Amino acid sequence: METRRIGGLEVSVVGLGCNNFGGRLDEDASIAVITAAVDAGITFLDTADVYGGGGASETIIGKALAGGLREHVVIGTKFGAPFDGDPPGRGAGAGWITHAVEGSLRRLQTDHIDLYQQHVYDPSVPIEETQGTLADLVAAGKVREIGSSNFDAGQIDAAATLSAERGWPAFASAQNRFNLLDREALDDAIPACERLGIAFLPFFPLASGMLTGKYRADAPFPPGTRLASMPAERAASFASDRNHRLVAALHDVATSRGHTLLELAFAWLTARPAIASVIAGATSPAQIAANVAAVGWTLSAEDLAAVDAALSAA
Repeated sequence: METRRIGGLEVSVVGLGCNNFGGRLDEDASIAVITAAVDAGITFLDTADVYGGGGASETIIGKALAGGLREHVVIGTKFGAPFDGDPPGRGAGAGWITHAVEGSLRRLQTDHIDLYQQHVYDPSVPIEETQGTLADLVAAGKVREIGSSNFDAGQIDAAATLSAERGWPAFASAQNRFNLLDREALDDAIPACERLGIAFLPFFPLASGMLTGKYRADAPFPPGTRLASMPAERAASFASDRNHRLVAALHDVATSRGHTLLELAFAWLTARPAIASVIAGATSPAQIAANVAAVGWTLSAEDLAAVDAALSAA
């Protein structure tokens, strides 16, 4: 599989989002997905201390990699969102970061985290405190690269400026929601990343399954799907009339070229050089195989123009 860079890290262009582990998937099913991902050439696993509740996702990953797979993968995890583990905590202050990183290292059964990401911006803590603490973790060898998640362009710029002024390690990545149905990042975070040379990591690449083609405007959500398990109001925000129109138009673009809608969703993302790895969740080895196969399509200029036309018309 193609690889790209996140600072000094080399990662597969398809990553494995691990937010299902310990929640929608039990330990055995999660380990089966991780094993299938590594076997398929996926080298980047993205998780967070809050995924699965109480560090469950990290704990499962640690068990899955303990047999010798650790050396074959790049692990990204996150701190800062409300954590219900022992003890509970949150934020980007020095005290919590110092505690959180030790918990993640222990659960992941590793002596270093490859990419340590601030999960959410914390306006209550000066960025000097956060950046200085992360710089100390890099210097101590506990973290290789640092990144942000859910930051806007102004916050990304401010962090980069401070790091340059202080000679501290800079954020090597920004992880934000981005897909064919939600393109806000094109006007905000992605231009900042391109300007600064920061890798962009899109999450929700399939818009909670809308870009798989499994949902129909005239039918209920299939049992067991992500939207079927969501609160009705949140599910409706994905399965809106506008999104169904866009999905239909994009489906026509994909099938007219002999590809699936899912393949178009991945290929459109990887066509952007700033994107290092597409963070895609999976609940089965079959989904792993589909995600990996999807990046085999390289979009031409004509393909990209057809996508733009479909998005504008729908």
